[in-house]
Amino acid sequence: MGAANNESLIAVKLVTTVMRGRCWFSKFCFIAVTLLYERHHTRLVKYYRGMAITMPLYGILMLTLVLANASIPLSCNFIGEFISLLAAFEYSFIIGLLASLGMVLSAGYSIYLYNRICFGFPSRYLYFSRDINRREFYTLFPLVFLIFLLGVFPFIIIDVVQSSVIRVEPYA
Repeated sequence: MGAANNESLIAVKLVTTVMRGRCWFSKFCFIAVTLLYERHHTRLVKYYRGMAITMPLYGILMLTLVLANASIPLSCNFIGEFISLLAAFEYSFIIGLLASLGMVLSAGYSIYLYNRICFGFPSRYLYFSRDINRREFYTLFPLVFLIFLLGVFPFIIIDVVQSSVIRVEPYA
């Protein structure tokens, strides 16, 4: 057993950064979908039209969710996906190109989904949608805050992981 090379240490930091970003993001996603489901008891997207008209605060939080999924700068997903793309292009141009295509398609679908849910004529199937209340807002806001805090200061997580990786390095 030899000492771990620099690429494996970078890979561990990368994986941890991506996992942290997706962890906060997936919690936010499940809570946002549950808020709609509890109000209307359906998960069919075709019934959700014009939610930004009746639920403007939810529309803003949903836009934040969509932009974080699209990995805009200053979100924690941007850091992980940027490092992933760098590693993919360093390994192979074709792999990097395919990874870039996947990221662009994911962002495009997220924006398409947001457009279908929040804009357009209000749905005739859903008569009344009350906006999110204080409890729901105070549940979602810390997750939004963490998504952008870890995007602005990614070394909060990376430094902790790096100290752990350095301790494990002799055993790799």
